[in-house]
Amino acid sequence: MAGCHRRHWSADEKRSICLQAAAPGVSVAQVARRYSMNANLIFKWLRDPRFAPGCDTGAGSDFLPVEIGRAPIDVSVDAGDDLPAGRIRIELAGGHRIVAESGFDAERLGRLLKAWLS
Repeated sequence: MAGCHRRHWSADEKRSICLQAAAPGVSVAQVARRYSMNANLIFKWLRDPRFAPGCDTGAGSDFLPVEIGRAPIDVSVDAGDDLPAGRIRIELAGGHRIVAESGFDAERLGRLLKAWLS
């Protein structure tokens, strides 16, 4: 196919074309014909916030670094608890409760709690 080549549009050109296509009373097809291009390409650019008119890409739209950590676990001891000797009760978020009887395997309980809280 002789004479067919892809054009490269700079970011400024894309913004200018999108601004023209978004003007009141102007159709995307009109702008596409003006630049001898496919209207679908303009629609694609209009969906891109870098080129769409009305989307502020100034200093206020930068990404900020964020660190997400675990929420602190509230641990409290109730001395007035009426549990029999050799039994412990662990209350988790959402009202879930784990009760361990005497002779429990502490390592196994630790793995269970770790899996539950992760």
